[in-house]
Amino acid sequence: MNEKHPISDLRVETVDIDKNVENVNDKNKKYFACDICGQKFSEEQLLKKHFHSPTKEKPYSCAVCNRMFSQSRNLSRHYRIHTDEKPFSCDVCGKKCYRKSDLNVHYRIHTNEKPFSCDVCHKDFSWKSNLIQHFKTHTNEKPFSCEVCGKEYSRKDNLRVHLRFHMNEKPFSCDVCGKKYSQKSDLKVHYRIHTNEKPFSCDVCHKDFSHKSHLNMHIRTHTNEKPLSCDVCHKEFSDKSHLNMHLRTHSNEKPYSCEIICAWLYAYHGFPDASRTKLAIQRSKKILPGAKKRYQVVQA
Repeated sequence: MNEKHPISDLRVETVDIDKNVENVNDKNKKYFACDICGQKFSEEQLLKKHFHSPTKEKPYSCAVCNRMFSQSRNLSRHYRIHTDEKPFSCDVCGKKCYRKSDLNVHYRIHTNEKPFSCDVCHKDFSWKSNLIQHFKTHTNEKPFSCEVCGKEYSRKDNLRVHLRFHMNEKPFSCDVCGKKYSQKSDLKVHYRIHTNEKPFSCDVCHKDFSHKSHLNMHIRTHTNEKPLSCDVCHKEFSDKSHLNMHLRTHSNEKPYSCEIICAWLYAYHGFPDASRTKLAIQRSKKILPGAKKRYQVVQA
């Protein structure tokens, strides 16, 4: 609809209220009605809000990023993104939010409230956006694709993260060792190396792990699960790294070389170090004065 809702045409209309409606004392109540579509509102402010929405009119513009808004209060809230103003804070953890509605949603972290449920698997979620993204796992919907390699994603933010690999962009760096990462979540996991934090524990032997993936692989030692198999000889493995090393026995691939001592090639990452250590020990053995056939390793 291209028609505008002139403010001057706003009128007050009196309508009959259903007698069965609770908490209504008067039979007649004033409503604000739109002359264009006839929709009625209990408050004039709601009618003014409706005034903009049908026409898609957005007269308020952000001076920083030029984003348009239909209401001045929405523009005011938007400005907080540029000024980093967060007037609403959580009284539990102190986290600050731009909007009160964001704070109300944040509280669900502390209350563990999950009001949104999946109709397919009945998994519950704290946020509607998470439910919408989760539902795509059932439909296998992946509307966002990479223009470089064609890989598809169900979420736009996952595609943005993926593009950093092509651009070699790593905006998140460790303030301890300086190592950089393309994802903030990877940086958080990396920090556990410095803090020695191991939040994932095995229910069988109570061994702790810093990564959930490491725990999952460890559990296979108890279950003897080997979900990965070699396409050539069908030998089974519990994790992908061991399968990849095994595949080199078929391809004769030796990507690791001993650059310092002998320049031999090896199929496995740790073998050049083992070769270097072994030869260094052989070269550095010396007979101690006054001792018979006793040896000491003298490091260079």
